[in-house]
Amino acid sequence: MSRLTHFDSKGRAVMVDVSDKAETERLAVARGRVTMRPATLRLILGKNVKKGDVLTVAQLAGIAGAKRTPDLVPLCHPLALTSVKVELTPVRSRHAIDIVARVKTTGRTGVEMEALTAVAVAALTVYDMCKAVDREMVLSDIRLEHKSGGKSGTYERRKQ
Repeated sequence: MSRLTHFDSKGRAVMVDVSDKAETERLAVARGRVTMRPATLRLILGKNVKKGDVLTVAQLAGIAGAKRTPDLVPLCHPLALTSVKVELTPVRSRHAIDIVARVKTTGRTGVEMEALTAVAVAALTVYDMCKAVDREMVLSDIRLEHKSGGKSGTYERRKQ
């Protein structure tokens, strides 16, 4: 069984030492969803939310969130990200916004946390911008879909 990497032999929290790892291209893809009332989705699509263009602001917030991950998650390494893409797609049939983040770097550690943070911050931004009209929105299904690069190789979430 694997041991947790963020604890030393005495059980104290530590940042993992990655200095001996090879630099490789790293990619992570994460997804999530914000489900809302049909009227809320119509407001977003019509760009009629008082706070502004929800999808554009949430996209920018997700990118900023990826860049700020080590400030939010204490044991994450600060990384020089080479690409952060955040897509928000309205899904009318589910009254939802689906969010996908793709994050890349070339380095000694992966970008899974950055991709997950991008999705979470984008979802939180949708909620913040629309909460005046819909406090029943649900942020859900935030998950890692893919990661590649590094010693552990490629991970692909199994389709369910």
